[in-house]
This record gives sequence, structure tokens and C-alpha cells, in this order.
Amino acid sequence: MSDRITHILLIDDDPVFRLGLRTALQAFQDLLVVAEADTGTEARSRLAALEGTNSVDVAILELALAEPNSNQEVTLSGLPLCQGLRREYPNLPILLLTRESKPTVLAVAQALGVNGYCPKGVAIATIVEAIGQIIEGQSYWQTLSSLPTVSYKAAGFAPWYQQWRKSGFQQFEAALAQVNSQLQNPRLSNWDWLFWTGRRRELLVARWLADQLLPASIILVEPSRDNSLVPMPKPERSLTVAPMAQSQLSPKPPLVEQIFDRTMNRTMVKLQSGLSNLSGVPLEIDILQVEKRAELLGLVFQTFEELVEDLRLSQVTLEQLPQKQQLILKDLWEASVTDFFGKYYTLYTDNTQLEVVTILLGNYPIVKKEILDKIPLVIDLLGHRLFESSLIIDNVSYPAHTPEAIQRSEFILDNLIIQIGNGVIQPLLNQLADVESIKGNFYHKNLMSSREIARFRNNLSWRYRQDKLFGEPQAIFESRYDLFILTDTGIKQTSIYAPRRRELERLRGFQLAVTLAYELRDALSPRVQAAVTWIGNGVVYVLTQVFGRSIGLVVRGVIQGIGSSVQEARFGKNSGRGK
Repeated sequence: MSDRITHILLIDDDPVFRLGLRTALQAFQDLLVVAEADTGTEARSRLAALEGTNSVDVAILELALAEPNSNQEVTLSGLPLCQGLRREYPNLPILLLTRESKPTVLAVAQALGVNGYCPKGVAIATIVEAIGQIIEGQSYWQTLSSLPTVSYKAAGFAPWYQQWRKSGFQQFEAALAQVNSQLQNPRLSNWDWLFWTGRRRELLVARWLADQLLPASIILVEPSRDNSLVPMPKPERSLTVAPMAQSQLSPKPPLVEQIFDRTMNRTMVKLQSGLSNLSGVPLEIDILQVEKRAELLGLVFQTFEELVEDLRLSQVTLEQLPQKQQLILKDLWEASVTDFFGKYYTLYTDNTQLEVVTILLGNYPIVKKEILDKIPLVIDLLGHRLFESSLIIDNVSYPAHTPEAIQRSEFILDNLIIQIGNGVIQPLLNQLADVESIKGNFYHKNLMSSREIARFRNNLSWRYRQDKLFGEPQAIFESRYDLFILTDTGIKQTSIYAPRRRELERLRGFQLAVTLAYELRDALSPRVQAAVTWIGNGVVYVLTQVFGRSIGLVVRGVIQGIGSSVQEARFGKNSGRGK
């Protein structure tokens, strides 16, 4: 690749993936992402805006790209875009970086004139190599077996069929829009949320089935003559694009690399779950728009992975990690603040220029005390990632490759990501909470009024006071950590066992009194319960055996008296008749 900077247009509907790829490409000085798009329509408008400056050298495209209100099959929705780009911009190279792996679909893309293909998940060096080859006018198709010859033609269906199909899919879209509006209601109960989520899932499945059974286009497949696709030869010269030669890097241990891949894939999937707060505990990130929330947590995750790689390259030992924990968390927090808001983000209020990042970074002592110092098990996570250290779970040591250790490391990582995200937003709420430009760019639409912001901040303040006075000493006394974790449905809270004897011994004042109150309750509760049970049994005995029998005897006597009176009256009448 030449020294000239290659300008890239990134087209993908996954904002977290775009963020990760853009961040990874920043390590290469000759590559620059100049524009991004999440739909085909937006991609064309971006290209049209940049056409005059001739500043796009290559387009990186996801095939599984769904247009808004599109009725096309998801896995083929990027093919018409490829065809349109080749027709409108014949000199623009296209590189597919997609999760689609069907040979038929890829053969269609190749027939349309796409220059290269890499599956998602490949190493960044492979992507850079592919960009270099297609920029030089070559093709880059990784070896794919048994690709058929494909022709892509529009279906010649009758007009009534097209109208009928269009009407049906319009009904699907209307129903989905109604369901999505219900799901956006912040006051939705858990049962209603489960109902509408299930309804949305049913509609999506039904729409997909209808799309399969009622196609809008036809792909004609013919067997390939040689039944194989020969990969294009690679350039003979080596591609020098990394800032450091690969031989100088410390290789990751195979086991660590496998665990990293699993954890990264699962975390990336969970970061796309909507990130609704289902824990019942107010969090700072709740004030953000859904897209900003996903962007922030994805950025924190990416920054953490870069930090782990820096630690590996620095040859840090396991014994040095506890000494560097505060510095590591500080670097992670500062990098997340800077990357999320932008290093030079400036606000102008009342003729005053405010450097946002400088103001936020000045709140480090507060963030450190309230959030960073309370993030648990950071050293265990880093030791697991860097040195394949075993994890102690419920006083049992689990090797790094076991499912229990992998799940525990995911829990710790999820909590770290969420808490760092809270630490990024906390100084914003303390210093610039009611600035209009901040509210418009970052806040959720239901939390923009001054009253709602004040209520949100008061809820957070009360939560921290309650945790400090009651929640934290109780958790220490019960030898547990409360972790926020990412799930497929949102953010939840779970508890894990961990010895905290040293922290318990350091408690003083009211926190110590809380633990003594719990201890006193635990000591008295069984005795009081036994006494109440004994007294209750005594009361039951008195009521049933004493008063009950007495009342029974009285009732029995009354019944007998009534019976005797009836018999005497009857006997008296019979005697009168005899006379």
C-alpha cells in the first residue's frame, strides 16, 4: 500500500461493529474512515456529498444490510446496493466485510463486480491486506469451495401478485410499528414488556417466513464447470501497514486467545440488546439515548481490550497488577471520556467557552471515590486474560478454560464496562447536566426537562447514600459482590460470593453499627421465632383443649336440655289425648 492516505466509506447497520472497526483502523496511519452509513440510502447520499472532493477510495460493505421498511430478505439486501454502486461509481472498489457466508450469495456479489470479500471475525491485518490489494486494482477473495455460476434476475410475477405481496408486508410493518411504540413506553410493566417482546418476535418470524414463501426476486443458479473458485494471488511483496512489526509483538497464548474470542463475541452480541436497565437500580447511563448508551459501552469495551493488549506488550507481571490497578482504571476512564465526547469538544454558554473533556477529567477524585475504587475483582479479570490464571468461585479453583471461569470473567467484565460507563456520565451530570446542547445530543427524550433531570439526579444521589450506609456494609457482611451484567434482554444485577473479611474489619461508625444490627437480628431471630412459636402453640392448646372443650360441654348440655323439653312436651300432649 502506498504512502497516500486511503479514504474509506464504512457501510454497516451495526454501530458497535462500525465503532470497533474504525478504532482498529486508527492504528494504521495510511487508512482513514471518512464517512459511515447504516443504510444503502444513507451510503449513496454520503457518496454524493463526497463525490466533488473525490475523497472515497474504497467502500467496505455488509451484505446483510436491512433498509428501513424494507421487504427484501435480509441476507440479500446489500446486493442491490452493490449493483447500484458499481453502476453509479464504476471506479469505486468494494470490499465485502460480512457475516454472510453462503456461496450462492457471495457468487452473486462477485458476479455484480465486487472486488473483494472477508468474513467478519478475521484479523485486522487480513482486512488491511484486502484493502491494499483492491486499491492496487487486484481482487481479494478468500478461498471458497464449490461456488456456482449465478445470474441475478428480477422475477416476472404478475401485477396482482406484487400488489398482494406489498399489501401484506405493509400490514407487517404497521403491526411492528405499533409494537415498537408500546415497547418504548418507559412505564411498561415487566409482564407487558414480555408480552410485547414476544409479539414483536412473532411478527418478525412471520414476516421472514412470508418473505421466504413469497419472493420478490429470483436467483438462477447454474453449476460451476470447475466446481471451485481459485483465490486471487497475493502480492509478492510484503504489506507493511502496522506501526510495529508482527515479530516484535508478544504472541497471545492459544488458550487466552480462544477465551478472548468467545468473550468478545458474546459481549458484542449483548451490547446490541437494547441495554434496558432491568436491575431496579438507577444507573447514570440510563439518561442516555439508546444509541448513545450502546456506543458508550461498546467504546469502553474496545478501550479495555486495547488496554489489555498494551499490558501484554509491556510485559507486566501478575505480581505488578495490584500495584497498577488504580492507574489502569484511571487510564481506562480517561480514554473512555476522551473518546466518547471528543478531545476538543467545546461548548459556548453565556459567552463562555467550556472545554468539556477538561472539565469532566477534573472530576476524577469524585469518580474514583464513588465508582472506580468500588469496582471488584479487576485483578482477577486481568490475570485471567493475561496469564490464564485460575478463578476462585465459591472457594473452588477453576482453570481458565472451564465454563465456570469463562462465565465468571464475563460477569466481571460486564460489570467493569457498565461501571466505567457510569463513571463517564457521572461528572457530566454533576457539572453540565442542564446544558441544552448536551441534552439534545445525549439525553433520552423523556429525561430532557429540568424537573426530570433533577429527579434523576436525586434518585442517583439517594441510591449512593443508601448503598454507602446500608447496602455496602450488608454486602461486606454477607461476603458477596453485587455485579451488573449484560444479558440478551438488558442490564440485570446478580450477586456472587467472595471473601471480604479485611473490608469487614475496616468498617467503622454507622456502617459497623449496621453489621452489628444484622448480627443481632440473626442472633435473636431464631430465639424470638421459637418463643413466638411456643406461645402460639400454647394459645392454640388453650383455645382448643380448654375453652373449646368447655364450650363443647356447654353446647352439649344446651342441646340435651332442648331435647328433654321437646320430649316432655310431646309426652304431655299424648297424656292429654288419653284422658
